[in-house]
Amino acid sequence: MPTQTKIRSGYMEDIADELWNDWQWQLGHRLNSLQQLRQLIRLTPEEEEGLSAEGKFHVDITPYFASLIDPEDPHCPIRRQVIPLGRELQMFEGMNVDSLGEDGHSPVPGIVHRYPDRVLILVTIHCASYCRYCTRSRMVGDPSMAFGKSDFERQLDYLRQTPSVRDVLLSGGDPLTLSDGLLKYLLSQLRAIPHIEIVRIGSRVPIFLPQRITPDLCNMLKGFHPLWINIHANHPKEITPEVEVGLARLADAGIPLGNQSVLLAGINDTVEIQKALVHRLVQNRVRPYYLYQCDLVQGAGHFRTPVSVGVEIVEGLRGHTSGYAVPTYVIDAPGGGGKVPVSPNYVLSHGHRHVVLRNFQGMISTYIEPEYYERTTAPKSFKVSSRVGRATK
Repeated sequence: MPTQTKIRSGYMEDIADELWNDWQWQLGHRLNSLQQLRQLIRLTPEEEEGLSAEGKFHVDITPYFASLIDPEDPHCPIRRQVIPLGRELQMFEGMNVDSLGEDGHSPVPGIVHRYPDRVLILVTIHCASYCRYCTRSRMVGDPSMAFGKSDFERQLDYLRQTPSVRDVLLSGGDPLTLSDGLLKYLLSQLRAIPHIEIVRIGSRVPIFLPQRITPDLCNMLKGFHPLWINIHANHPKEITPEVEVGLARLADAGIPLGNQSVLLAGINDTVEIQKALVHRLVQNRVRPYYLYQCDLVQGAGHFRTPVSVGVEIVEGLRGHTSGYAVPTYVIDAPGGGGKVPVSPNYVLSHGHRHVVLRNFQGMISTYIEPEYYERTTAPKSFKVSSRVGRATK
């Protein structure tokens, strides 16, 4: 794996490549204290206040990700995402520790069942590093909230007894911080449930800890297709040579890759930055999936933008770059309403058989609908087979 020698100057320049490229060494040497970060970065008074604050959300930064930080620029987009500011502790209107109402959709600990045919499983409370805008800051990084084998068995039993579930998303925390053995166990148990068609993993590890994406991990994962992975990259500066190696390994293992970004004030809230990000992603076989409006979660008030900013970004991408490079902009509705897509308005009017449209350049045109239309009615005997052959290694 390539090593960024330029960004390893100073605090960790003497670390051997063998250790630097060991994902477990990275996890074991994360930075989390004011004293450690002072050796790397010229901290601002507000950063020192945030790092010293009682009751702040957990801080842990892998040496790799810390090495990407500009030590002299307090506006560095890498730095802003992982180093706390004093304003994290400020209250704001609508703030909620569980802004998505996940706890109200949790039939057993670690399961969130908000949608009819899919389920979210929280398999760990640990992440490689911790985002300051974390939706699950109420639990992530808190040892008292950790999941054990008995929790996993209850989660699996719930899935076995709920045949309406066809899609399972492993999240947390970050599932890829688990050992290969535990991941393999969970995936094999899910694959043994007949009605589960696909499994997804949501992970920021490919960005925070690309050293984790080893050939052994990828060889294990490809035994459980259909398996999808959504990564979480917010800024083009995060797509380093190390990240590109990891993404190539995952894609070469046949795993479809998507990306979920969060719209963050002062970090990625322009069309230019978002376009650069999505272009880097598709070059690395990652399709932009969602652009999230920042949630109303405690500590994230200073990251939030007006919704109009997200709409402007989507409008600045749609038609101006490849369609598969344009993410869907969504608001995860407060209180457990689920994801609501928000888009620019391209339909100016919709009358009888006439739809007036506006394209990305502002050109107005009219689409004439058919005079007669009869909807297809499936025969009563029509049945779609949900499962074909699949790997069960």
